[in-house]
Amino acid sequence: MSSNSFAYNENSGGGEATELGQDATSAISNSGAVGLFSSDLKKNEDLKQMLESNKDSAKLDAMKRIVGMIAKGKNASELFPAVVKNVASKNIEIKKLVYVYLVRYAEEQQDLALLSISTFQRALKDPNQLIRASALRVLSSIRVPIIVPIMMLAIKEASADLSPYVRKNAAHAIQKLYSLDPEQKEMLIEVIEKLLKDKSTLVAGSVVMAFEEVCPDRIDLIHKNYRKLCNLLVDVEEWGQVVIIHMLTRYARTQFVSPWKEDDGLEDNEKNFYESDEEQKEKADKRKKPYTMDPDHRLLIRTTKPLLQSRNAAVVMAVAQLYWHISPKSEAGIISKSLVRLLRSSREVQYIVLQNIATMSIQRKGMFEPYLKSFYVRSTDPTMIKTLKLEILTNLANEANISTLLREFQTYVKSQDKQFAAATIQTIGRCATNILEVTDTCLNGLVCLLSNKDEIVVAESVVVIKKLLQMQPAQHGEIIKHMAKLLDSITVPVARASILWLIGENCERVPIIAPDVLRKMAKSFTNEDDLVKLQILNLGAKLYLTNSKQTKLLTQYILNLGKYDQNYDIRDRTRFIRQLIVPNEKSGALSKYAKKIFLAQKPAPLLESPFKDRDHFQLGTLSHTLNTKATGYMELSNWPEVAPDPSVRNVEEVIELAKEWTPSGKAKKEKPAKKFYSESEEEEDSSDSSSDSESESGSESGEQGEEGDSEDSSEDSSSESESGSESDVENKRKATRNSKTKGRGDSEGGETENEKSETSGSSSGESSSIEDSSSESESKSESESKSRKVTKEKETKIKQDRNLITRDVSLLDLDDFNPVSVPVARPTPALSPSLIADLEGLNLSTSSSVINVSTPVFVPMKTHVLLHRMSGKGLAAHYFFSRQPCIFGDKMVSVQITLNNTTDRKIENICIGEKKLPTGMEMHVFNPIESLEPGGSITVSMGIDFCDSTQTASFQLCFGTFRRKLMRKIQEKLKKNFNITE
Repeated sequence: MSSNSFAYNENSGGGEATELGQDATSAISNSGAVGLFSSDLKKNEDLKQMLESNKDSAKLDAMKRIVGMIAKGKNASELFPAVVKNVASKNIEIKKLVYVYLVRYAEEQQDLALLSISTFQRALKDPNQLIRASALRVLSSIRVPIIVPIMMLAIKEASADLSPYVRKNAAHAIQKLYSLDPEQKEMLIEVIEKLLKDKSTLVAGSVVMAFEEVCPDRIDLIHKNYRKLCNLLVDVEEWGQVVIIHMLTRYARTQFVSPWKEDDGLEDNEKNFYESDEEQKEKADKRKKPYTMDPDHRLLIRTTKPLLQSRNAAVVMAVAQLYWHISPKSEAGIISKSLVRLLRSSREVQYIVLQNIATMSIQRKGMFEPYLKSFYVRSTDPTMIKTLKLEILTNLANEANISTLLREFQTYVKSQDKQFAAATIQTIGRCATNILEVTDTCLNGLVCLLSNKDEIVVAESVVVIKKLLQMQPAQHGEIIKHMAKLLDSITVPVARASILWLIGENCERVPIIAPDVLRKMAKSFTNEDDLVKLQILNLGAKLYLTNSKQTKLLTQYILNLGKYDQNYDIRDRTRFIRQLIVPNEKSGALSKYAKKIFLAQKPAPLLESPFKDRDHFQLGTLSHTLNTKATGYMELSNWPEVAPDPSVRNVEEVIELAKEWTPSGKAKKEKPAKKFYSESEEEEDSSDSSSDSESESGSESGEQGEEGDSEDSSEDSSSESESGSESDVENKRKATRNSKTKGRGDSEGGETENEKSETSGSSSGESSSIEDSSSESESKSESESKSRKVTKEKETKIKQDRNLITRDVSLLDLDDFNPVSVPVARPTPALSPSLIADLEGLNLSTSSSVINVSTPVFVPMKTHVLLHRMSGKGLAAHYFFSRQPCIFGDKMVSVQITLNNTTDRKIENICIGEKKLPTGMEMHVFNPIESLEPGGSITVSMGIDFCDSTQTASFQLCFGTFRRKLMRKIQEKLKKNFNITE
């Protein structure tokens, strides 16, 4: 296994040891290393010698055998010193098995485990991020209380590591350390707070999991990171997305007001008698006030919506529960299609999804009605899936679709799965109860099922009919008589008890049949089930009170049988009934009300969904699945009446100037904050306070010592800042050109002085300003205007010398790393006269045919060998990345290839041959080179689209004879395929 696969083989904080054990077990089973183990010392001596061998294969075989011993329950603790020596092995397979061994014996052999701590501490400083992460993972798995301070220090250092993978493992280690020593909670919270600010998507999921494990009540840690987590959510790993979504669901329920207020406001319409008119008016105003969703609330709903298309069922389920619990009811409907899509997954996923849909469909039927056929039962579905689909179909049943569903149910009743058939009959009974229009139809269908050959179907039908008859007992006397005849054939205790209860409740409506049924039951009383015996006692008591002449002796006989029954419940019921219905001297006043007690009108049973009471659990949780509060479950809080202050989520955006590093390794000095005026301008303004000046505040690209800075001072930024006063300066410049010049020598002298001042000012990156003085003195104004005209012309010349190169450079010349700007020739466009006038006002020259392209100033030219001269038979090729935009495409990387002919003969026909590129990768090759002279060199440009991956682009570099052979093969193929003859 490669190092990368080892580094990323875990998804959760606490699963490393188990996964490593699984990998080790699979490695053992694949290699066949598990053999016959001997418990004698000689065998262990062989293992020790193998572990001390210089060959990795011998060490690997020994570690497999040792882990095999551990798997079989044999003691391998005496090999600890020999195993620990291989912790520093470079073979990743050996390391993994050593880690498995150490985690296994760390708690039992604490003294020996401490021997490896120093090794792991050294590994925490290893330059390889995979080694650092592995060391931290194993260190946190050694559950020895004495090393808690070391673990705490290691976690703190790892949380500041440059590698996001190491920081991810630090988040995993937090949970392990907390379970080992809960007293470290405060220090761990500080680390969690630090890691929550991490911008890496690799760390986000793990640190939120640590937050949920250590301090789930510290919502204040989430405020500043809320928006960042929402925006990073799409790019986080799948299991991290699940954890973050569940946490943000709890956060939203505490920080935002309910989006369902409009629906809740309709409930409170009745006026309280004691409330004043003002209070009523205030309440009415609150109800009329439209609901506006918090932008952060909307951000969470918007950023989670794309995850409904995730391939991971857990992510889709997490987003679905988020929409269910915090989104407006009008927007929750979009989750139905995604949940129905999950029904194509495995049966385990279907079970969880269907349970959640069953809960949702009770409250909001409209969400899943368009997908009714998706819940039809398939013959290949297991019973648990069939039952849940029946539950959902029952919840979705209404007057419009009940006829279709009843036809579907008729097919289900005939199923070979008896448990499913019984559940279908229960479903028909619920539909008959909920939809009164089909009650009679369902009842007639159930009566027809009483003649079914299957006893379970008949028994379930009896139970359901009994519940339906409670709703309208007076209208169904014939059904009761028909059910009484079934007592001779039905043996299921529940069905027999239901028939007896039904006859007892309606004994006055069937006065002839009821005593005969009691007679038959008295004969078989001792052989009946306890449930049936209790109903026989009840039937006897009811008949004794309503028809004592025919049933008095039968009832006393039954009471005598019940008095000596083995079940104490039956004995207690017998004593209670005897004292209640047979009055004597010891009987109390209660016996007078015996008839009212036994023959009281019973309310009809409510056939409700078993998922009705699960809505108080958060969807998608273990508690919802089990319908009981599981360990660690955190209930969703109620919506706050008033939303907390939303400003706590505001993050002050601090602009941090990144430190730029020069080739010599020295950091550049950070430039001060933006100044509209330069320092030289401020000095001039302070000295010439009486003059009315207009300053041109543009910034040039300054130089600091021998270093150039092209970021903060560019031509674009200077043109933006100069746009305000550019037109005025241009007009003044024209006026100055037309004025008469006097004292050319003085002007030249002033020009020299201004040149010196420009040179001294350039170190700070400031540009000199042009001032137009007011009419304080005409001679002074005239001399100033002359000198400033010459100064401006000199500045323009300096700018051109500094920023332009007076040579033609084509776009193909991409290997030029000159620190100055590179001009690129462009044709002059045809512009209208009005547009030219506007451009002149903005000081944009239309006659210029040069575009200044800013290039990187300090880019290291690190070359790589593409083809060695020995392998290339005298042709050598080197390449480097120019770090410039590629001319062949926006997504391509520009690659410069330098070809050198080191032979004394001419090399001809150099080109790119066969290309072996991964899927999606593209390459733009250079044009074939006809010949390369001896000792000659040429640089060509290529473009490669790596598709944001680290995969290599492989291709053949052909030249000379090879290319001629290649062309000959192509010609032969063409002749063969197209039958071309010469």
